[in-house]
Amino acid sequence: MNREVEVVVTGIGAVTCHGAGADTLWRAMTAAGTRLPDRPADPLARMDLPLISLVPDPDLRAERATRFASLAAAEALSDAGLDRASLAAARTAVVFGSCMGEPGGNERGRGADDGWQPPFRLASALAGELGLFATVHDIGNACAAGGYALGIAADLVRAGEADVAIAGGSDAYSRVALGCFNRLGAVDPERCRPFERDRAGTVFGEGAGVFVIESAAHARARGALSSPDGAPRLTGVAWSCDADHPTAPQADAEQVVRAMREALGAAPDTVGCVVPHGTGTRLNDVLESRALHRALGPRAARVPLYSLKALLGHTGGASAALGAVAAALILRHGEVPPNVPLKEQDPECEVLLPQGDAVPLADGARRVLVNAYGFGGNNASLVLESGTPTGPSGGSAAGERAGAVSGGGVGSVSGGAGSAVGGAVGSVSSGSTWGGAVGSVSGGVRFVSGAAGFAGGGAVAGPRGGSGGVVRRMVEGGGVS
Repeated sequence: MNREVEVVVTGIGAVTCHGAGADTLWRAMTAAGTRLPDRPADPLARMDLPLISLVPDPDLRAERATRFASLAAAEALSDAGLDRASLAAARTAVVFGSCMGEPGGNERGRGADDGWQPPFRLASALAGELGLFATVHDIGNACAAGGYALGIAADLVRAGEADVAIAGGSDAYSRVALGCFNRLGAVDPERCRPFERDRAGTVFGEGAGVFVIESAAHARARGALSSPDGAPRLTGVAWSCDADHPTAPQADAEQVVRAMREALGAAPDTVGCVVPHGTGTRLNDVLESRALHRALGPRAARVPLYSLKALLGHTGGASAALGAVAAALILRHGEVPPNVPLKEQDPECEVLLPQGDAVPLADGARRVLVNAYGFGGNNASLVLESGTPTGPSGGSAAGERAGAVSGGGVGSVSGGAGSAVGGAVGSVSSGSTWGGAVGSVSGGVRFVSGAAGFAGGGAVAGPRGGSGGVVRRMVEGGGVS
């Protein structure tokens, strides 16, 4: 693999419970408002806490995750200034991560004539929509999937296997997933409240985050690198696996710390913000807080965290991709927005969560660490940093390009900041499998096999008081990641 190839992300796109568009996400981040979760209009969601932060799209029928992926990708492509003709002329790859893939048809179409459909088909659906016939990969390793997708896409470009890659994550409402978390006792009855003293679990959210990734040479040749400010770069991507427990993170957090350290490299002092995994579960928030102190050293308690899941809910396989979009926006605006207000922070979570006012990124600390962890012990950490002029034209991702996108009942979107990718990618070891292995990638890109996370151990949504002891026993004394 050619590590000398500079890789940039020339476009970003987002769909969240606050609406469509990266600019919509940024406005929600800066407003720091509390959004209560929704109750889906699904009469068969017979469970104690059918709570999820839904994208404002009233159609709960099949292909919801695919619509979100398509909408976010359309925004990212508009931001990058790429159309179907230019994508066809380049070697364009598509890499997408998801927890549940496209579950809607299988969950709500039981007994239909068309039968069961493979759920992990987001990447292939998007490639088909765009008329692409190059490398296409779906990544299914639980809530770290979006982080793996971005890393694999960067590897494809560095290895010379693709000139352009459309990469990210998407997840939508799944009755099965929500039923499993109800059986696990892992749903907060109020909302997703990471790092609060009395938090009681997580709350899912729908959404998609997408980056357009390409080599700097390709972007420069088509005139996309023109801003004097330079493009933010993704300088670190590291993966690890606990290989310890199906649902709970390893108690010593050794592999979590390893992923952060490998992504950060030799300069942890230059981190100005962390977008944590921070699910709101009792175990995860404490473990991640302690791991951050090990990875960042003495200044860990002074590095501001931006808790994205408090704003959006836990978007599953999209969470790392949306975390990376949030990181790019933080770098673009040069400040960490205030967090959704905490009632009382857990004293065991000794981290800084700014309240009330934005915190400017300090000079010399314009790097953002993004963490994502998933069932099966899958860990991913990403580091984005502010760009510097590159190449003969000064080099930067195209920014501020607006593009209206319609479809799926979600409103218009406009472009946000670009970012860039570079640096080494950490090693991968397999976790527990679900939904099949991810295929190999040629040209020196590592093989990811069986890295999908555990998805509930056979528990099903059903009436209150039903069986579910198998799943409960799997998290006794440990909780979920």
